[in-house]
Amino acid sequence: GKSYRALARVERARARYNPDERSGRFIAAENTLVLELHVIIGSQRTALKLAGVSRGSWHYRSNPRPAVQDPIHQADRAYESRISTAHQDRIRGFILAGWEKGNSVDHAFATAWDNGVLLGSNRSWWRIAAEYEDQQARPTIPRKRGGTRGSSEKPVLKATGPCQVWSWDITDIYSKWQGKVFKVYSIMDIFSREIVGWRAEERESDHLAAEMFKTAIARHGAPRIVHADSGPAMRSNLLRDTLTAHAVELSHNRPYVSNDNPFSESGFRTMKYRPGYPRIFDDLEAARAYLTGYVHWYNTDHKHSGIALFSPSQVHDGSWKELWDKRDKVHQDYYERHRGRFRQRPTTPAPATHAGINLPQ
Repeated sequence: GKSYRALARVERARARYNPDERSGRFIAAENTLVLELHVIIGSQRTALKLAGVSRGSWHYRSNPRPAVQDPIHQADRAYESRISTAHQDRIRGFILAGWEKGNSVDHAFATAWDNGVLLGSNRSWWRIAAEYEDQQARPTIPRKRGGTRGSSEKPVLKATGPCQVWSWDITDIYSKWQGKVFKVYSIMDIFSREIVGWRAEERESDHLAAEMFKTAIARHGAPRIVHADSGPAMRSNLLRDTLTAHAVELSHNRPYVSNDNPFSESGFRTMKYRPGYPRIFDDLEAARAYLTGYVHWYNTDHKHSGIALFSPSQVHDGSWKELWDKRDKVHQDYYERHRGRFRQRPTTPAPATHAGINLPQ
C-alpha cells in the first residue's frame, strides 16, 4: 500500500512539473520516490524500474562528476587508440599514390608494410580511403559481365602446397571488330594463386591447350589434379591423353554451377577489373603484349587478399616466410609503440595451410 501511495505522489509530481525540463523539484521528487520504494520493496533495481529512472541516471545523481571548463566533444578527444592526424595524412598519401598507379588500398597497405611502414590496420586504411572527399580519384573498373557452366559430380579438391592442384579456364576478351573475340587460356595453382601457364589465341582449341600444359609441366612439374569446367577443349581426348601421360587426374565442374571453379573465375575477374584494362584490343599481338605485363605483375607484385597480401610467386616459392618475419617485426614494434590501439597483442596474417574447392566446413 505504501508503494502505491508513493507512486501516486510521483505521478502528481510528474503532472505538476514538465519532465522535458527536468527541473530540480521534479528530480528531487523522483529521488524521494526511489528512496521510499527502495525501503518498501528492498530492491533498488526494482525501485528504479517502477519509478522509471535508469540506473545510469541514478548513479550520476549519487556520484556527480565535477564540471569541466570548455569540455571537448567525445569525437574530438585524443584517445590513445585513435590514429593521429599526422598518421592519417601519411596513410592518405600512400593510398592516393597507389590510386594514381591503379592499385587498390590493400596493395598500398601491403607495399608500405613490406617497406617497414605500419601506421594502422588494413581496416583503418579502408576507412580513411572511404572518408576521402574526392572519390573520383579512386581507380574505376569495367562493368561486370557474368556467366559460367560446369560438369556432373561435385568436385572436392584440396591442396596443401604448390603444384598439387591446378585450375584452368578460357575467357573471351574483345577485339575492335564486332562479333570477334580473342581467347585467353590460363592455368592457376590454387594453393599459391600463381599463373603457371597462359596464352592468348584467336580460337579455342584442344591442341593449343595441350601445348600450354606441356610447357607448364616442363617448367613446374606435373600436378596431382587439373580442374576445369566442361567446355569442349577441357574434355577433349587430346588434353586428357596429354595429362594422363603425366599421371595427372582430371576434375570438372557440375552443370550450371558457377562456383565450382572459383580460382580461375577470380583470376579472370582480377584481370578484367584491374584499372587500366584496355577492354578492347586492336589485334592479337596487342592482347599478348598486355597480358605479358599483366601476368608478370600478378605473379610478382600483386598483393593477393586470399594469401594474406603476399604475391603469388612468394607463396609459390616459399619466400613469403622471410617477408612474414619482417612484417611481424614491424607489426610487433607498432604494437609496442601504440598499445592503446589494440585489445590484445596482434598476430601477423599468414597464408592458409591449405586451399581447396568445395571443402567441408
